[in-house]
Amino acid sequence: MTIDSRGTRPTSIAELRAVSQPPEVRQRANAEHWTASLYLRNLSPYLTWALLKTSISANGVTGLMILVGWSTAAALLIPGIGGAALALILGQLQMLVDCSDGEVARWRGTSSPAGVFLDKVGHYTTEALIPIVLGIRAAGWPLQFPEDYAWTTAGFALALVIVLNKALNDMVHVARANAGLVKLSDRKGEAEPSQALVARLRRAAKFLPFHRLYHSVELTILAFAAAIVGLFLPPLLADRILVLALLPLAVLALVGHFVAIMASKRVRS
Repeated sequence: MTIDSRGTRPTSIAELRAVSQPPEVRQRANAEHWTASLYLRNLSPYLTWALLKTSISANGVTGLMILVGWSTAAALLIPGIGGAALALILGQLQMLVDCSDGEVARWRGTSSPAGVFLDKVGHYTTEALIPIVLGIRAAGWPLQFPEDYAWTTAGFALALVIVLNKALNDMVHVARANAGLVKLSDRKGEAEPSQALVARLRRAAKFLPFHRLYHSVELTILAFAAAIVGLFLPPLLADRILVLALLPLAVLALVGHFVAIMASKRVRS
């Protein structure tokens, strides 16, 4: 079902779902976050319905997603459980708006490379800012230098590793495009390593999926959990433990991701 609906609006939520949530969107193996599959795709058509009543473009909705993501990181600057709770809510809201920008684009027939680019900007910047702020939370506010350099540096280091890990997937697409290979389909099996040992290690990682902790949603959940634990510990201790735990695990996830890519058919001609 294809509709160029720039001048029309959906007559029902069911019609909107049929156009904006086709099977190839709902069945994506890697592009759909678990929160979208779990419940956000059930809620997003109602937000999309409201957005379609306005003149905002799909790229404008993506801009809202970016601002919500930055606000998520900024909320963590508020000390204690209040800032962590606000960040938790905003992190979920960012993913909801992220669902709706694509739905607006599909309904209006305005999907574009610019929209994909803005979506990448939103996720890269948000998932870099959150760990930076986690380092600031671990240092305590107001910052005092040089005493707090260790914690702010750890936050920046965590941000760098997370961004590098995210960039590996985009590097695969760039490498294939430069080699003249077809675009990878987003379905299960494409990323499965061809080497038996690496494949077994990758399957084992599914039982302890620490490599999935570095999305904005997971980071805000962890920050909120640390804030709760921190109510029963000396000030800043829980936030510091969180940063100290995340950094080496992020490095391990980065190395494992690189090895899995090199062992898979994604970078084979």
